[in-house]
Amino acid sequence: MKVQQEFSKSAKYYDSYNTIQEQVAKKLVSWIDNKPKNILDIGCGSGTIYKNIDWQVDRFTGIDFSYLMLKRHPRFNNVALLYRDFNDSDAFKQLLPMGIDCIIASSSLQWAKNLREVFSNLALFNAPMYFAIFTSNTFDTLNKTANITSILSSKQQILRCANQFSVLKQQTQRYILHFDSKRKMLNYIKKSGVSGNRNILTFKQIKKLMLTYPLDYLEFEVIFLHVVT
Repeated sequence: MKVQQEFSKSAKYYDSYNTIQEQVAKKLVSWIDNKPKNILDIGCGSGTIYKNIDWQVDRFTGIDFSYLMLKRHPRFNNVALLYRDFNDSDAFKQLLPMGIDCIIASSSLQWAKNLREVFSNLALFNAPMYFAIFTSNTFDTLNKTANITSILSSKQQILRCANQFSVLKQQTQRYILHFDSKRKMLNYIKKSGVSGNRNILTFKQIKKLMLTYPLDYLEFEVIFLHVVT
């Protein structure tokens, strides 16, 4: 099943399970010090970035490939929400004349089908960009325990795709999220969206994983980038 279909399927639970994404969005917004007035949010979801902006904006445009996620986003006169897939180059054509002066993508671009191509499309706006992208070290111990290869790009792969930009600031941060039980941990994996909601393990394999997983927490790794063209 496509990633966007899984995000729509889990939309009603998402705000209860996006603890790490909220921390990531808050940190990413804190990097923006020039208070841009016309912002484009790539993969805006239910509005985590918008909720962290503490200055007045003239126009906030959010795009997302999940219609149900967009329904949960705050809606005001200065907010425009578009049901678009950022993997589609045509998604940006109508936005280019809008005078975007800041592009933000928090916890979304790890799902790019071709990250280099998405970066090339964003470069056309000639605006400062702020990215927070989960890397393949997310769920590292869990993936190793289950003998799963991460579907996310490594930090090195992301940086190679970003070599078309001038990187003004870069930071890699590790997060951990503790759980009271393995059952709650498994429920988080299913509902948070960070895993891509892949159903690649059988019930028997999942049961074995929960018995053998050595930690009471999950690991996350995020690379933060402030870049310009």
